[in-house]
Amino acid sequence: MTTRVAIVGATGKMGRLVGGLVESTPGYDVVARLDSTSALSEMLGADVAIDLTVPAVSQGVVDFAIDNGIRVLVGTSGWSQPRIDALGHKLKGRTDVGAVIIPNFSLGSVLGTAFAALAARFFDSIEIVEAHQAGKVDSPSGTAVRTAELMAAARAGLGPVSAPHVDQRARGQQVATVPVHSLRLAGVLARQDVIFGGSGETLTITHNTLSAEAYERGILVALAAARDCVGVTVGLDQLIDLGLTGDVLEPAVASAGSPDEPTAGPPPGPEDAEMEPGE
Repeated sequence: MTTRVAIVGATGKMGRLVGGLVESTPGYDVVARLDSTSALSEMLGADVAIDLTVPAVSQGVVDFAIDNGIRVLVGTSGWSQPRIDALGHKLKGRTDVGAVIIPNFSLGSVLGTAFAALAARFFDSIEIVEAHQAGKVDSPSGTAVRTAELMAAARAGLGPVSAPHVDQRARGQQVATVPVHSLRLAGVLARQDVIFGGSGETLTITHNTLSAEAYERGILVALAAARDCVGVTVGLDQLIDLGLTGDVLEPAVASAGSPDEPTAGPPPGPEDAEMEPGE
């Protein structure tokens, strides 16, 4: 059976990558490509909508898809826990539709986040430095936010990380008590360093994305999961077996809540879409 796919944000770099990948994969048919001039109604008739827009637009795309019985794969940043909780509440009791939210489609990035969650129990001093191309419109990245949240979950009972002088703006933004520093630079695609400080030593877990090919395997895994998803699934780690015990990577649980950002505007054009999906 062929799965009909609508791509929202199709004219951006990531949208073009996903479009070509989906078209070349048996079992899928791209039935709609939406850009900044498109009405969301153009996705009607699709089985799955892939959201590759920007944070301010993503909420509206997902709400429209869900309201019209279309399952949705979200590859856009900005889905913090309050927004995920609100979406979980919206989907509560429904078995005909669901959402898969992927902060990063790269397998290496997912492994880096898992290793960071594992290490977080052994260090009290932790900071994240993430870098992306200058056109990325949001910070910190979705990957950095999820990494910080999973490290905090792994440290449950140990208390917050040691983060002195966070009242100073140069110390970064705290996410789940972890200072996060964002760089937006020409010549960079995506990189994240999680730095742990201990007595007489430091540990750095680095993931560096060198080309968009790093996303392809994760995109196909996530799209396959989205075809039959119910409720909310967050993270590629929930779709593949990393060989780690359940207490290292706790799944995000969607419950009642309220969105943290308002819905705004139509999907962006190619000048707005991100190259790095959901990071």
